[in-house]
Amino acid sequence: MTEFTDALKNGALELNIYLSDKQIEVFKIYLDYILEYNKHTNLTAITEPKNIAIKHFLDSLILCKVIQPKKDSSIIDIGSGAGFPGVPLKIVYPEINLTLLDSSQKRVNFLNNLMDKIGVKYAVFHERAEVLAKDENYKDKFDYVVARAVAPLNILTEYCLPFLKINGIFVALKGPNVEQELINAGNSIKLLNGKLQTVEKFELPNQNGTRNLILIKKTDKTSPKYPRASAKITKKPL
Repeated sequence: MTEFTDALKNGALELNIYLSDKQIEVFKIYLDYILEYNKHTNLTAITEPKNIAIKHFLDSLILCKVIQPKKDSSIIDIGSGAGFPGVPLKIVYPEINLTLLDSSQKRVNFLNNLMDKIGVKYAVFHERAEVLAKDENYKDKFDYVVARAVAPLNILTEYCLPFLKINGIFVALKGPNVEQELINAGNSIKLLNGKLQTVEKFELPNQNGTRNLILIKKTDKTSPKYPRASAKITKKPL
């Protein structure tokens, strides 16, 4: 566990994040529950504690390099899985309003149980993004949308941009090769009233790979015809 703690604490410092002893303890509980739950439900193929610290927790916290949410900022994490990147962000910024969205009941059960175990409060929805984004309570409502390893960008934009307020920011966490994805997504970003702000490249600690953060700003409300049904989004991206 010392390797896990050292990797997490030192890696966070490389990101200019100081984790308190209490926050480290929360991440330890988070780690233990991932490993416990992963025995019967596949949450992650990464099971070595040090690698979870780097490739899940720190990879999520790279978000802190591009967004510093204000108190009560609303953030929705699309396709949360085991809670990445939303839950690590909430641990560092406890005053944000976090919503997690996943279509798998087993993963939603994990996220609900995790909330009690680590004492961190957030909302969890068992729903598809294209369905919840049609709900007037959630469409055009969030300051930030974040998504990690969910889908190609030209598909992901239609799932994510409808949730944003005007001037809200969508952050897509991507691997090292994003140039073609950005080209393919140009039309969908435009049709969904988005504007590419920047692409920031970061190296994970201990030479564990490159992460590109794509920031897209929403310039106007989303047309009522978006998002389309999932089959249309995936078969005929905008």
